[in-house]
Amino acid sequence: MRGFPATAPLVEAAREAVLAVAPQASEAPYASKRPSSPSTMWKLTRFGDARGHVVGIGTFHRHATLFFFRGVELEDPDRILEGGGKQFRSVTLRSPEDARRPQVTRLLKQAFQRGG
Repeated sequence: MRGFPATAPLVEAAREAVLAVAPQASEAPYASKRPSSPSTMWKLTRFGDARGHVVGIGTFHRHATLFFFRGVELEDPDRILEGGGKQFRSVTLRSPEDARRPQVTRLLKQAFQRGG
């Protein structure tokens, strides 16, 4: 998997978290190139089902992001989802352990139950 060297463990932990919840999910890498600005997300891959995309993984220079395509529909009692757009919401990952948090697992399960 591509990405910045410093965030490679975060990206791999995010990928493992997705596949632990949805081993049947299809994975489609983005054909994007490394961004020139450190404030721009480098979208690496996305996972989905027969109904469409469910979750994606992107990275910045110092952290990774799990972004949910239908994030506004997810129940988030722990308030870990970030963002204010019409559909997308994301979770920031600053360590591999962040991807393994029970709150993240619950969001992933919900997202795949709702589908793409």
